Amino acid sequence: MSAKKNLNLTLKIWRQKNNKTKGQFETYKISDVSTDSSFLEMLDMLNEQLINAGKETVAFDHDCREGICGMCSLYINGRPHGPETGTTTCQLHMRHFKDGEVIHIEPWRSAAFPVIKDLVVDRSAFDRVMAAGGFISINTSGNTTDANSILIPKVDADHAMDAAACIGCGACVATCKNGSAMLFVGAKVTQLALLPQGKVEAKRRVLNMVTAMDEEGFGNCSNTGACEVECPKGISLSVIAKMNREYFSAKID
Repeated sequence: MSAKKNLNLTLKIWRQKNNKTKGQFETYKISDVSTDSSFLEMLDMLNEQLINAGKETVAFDHDCREGICGMCSLYINGRPHGPETGTTTCQLHMRHFKDGEVIHIEPWRSAAFPVIKDLVVDRSAFDRVMAAGGFISINTSGNTTDANSILIPKVDADHAMDAAACIGCGACVATCKNGSAMLFVGAKVTQLALLPQGKVEAKRRVLNMVTAMDEEGFGNCSNTGACEVECPKGISLSVIAKMNREYFSAKID
């Protein structure tokens, strides 16, 4: 059985000191990359190479490296999170690339996500939209209520769980030609709008979150569907429709 062939790659990486300076692509060569390594491990190898050469490392975001937190978000060869559907950057492995390939690596491109440095962008706009939604007013004093005491139709529970799978990575914004955040906001509104625990503040929540979304400078949705295609968790466009129904209902009342 022949041994696995490691990869020799050319990386064209966006380097930018901060959001006030002009960035540019810089080219790096990296060799002997294992096909078993993850994309972030490959960047770790590059940074180790740069450190040994006395050069400045490439700044990129990461945390859990398990496809949960969404911090690892990168634009790879023209696609958010890279060439594999339903996969975050940290879950992307180098076996999906070819020996000698040129890989272009960029940060998210959105006015609402200004570049902090290199491949790292400021996604705190999402945090402010979430904060605008507030909390749910469920009484937690006394004995804990049994989870099964509040009956929820399975269809609603399933749809709520599907919406709650959103990790807030921002791929929807980065891939949308308008820089829209409606898939993200729709997911966050939907997951609570479908559950009885979220009914008390439902109207206030959707009005405040949509207002915050607009104030942050995100664009409008034009239903091209790119957000659904590139979402690593497969969030459906149906959450946008649900958010719109909730919003118009709240406005009428």
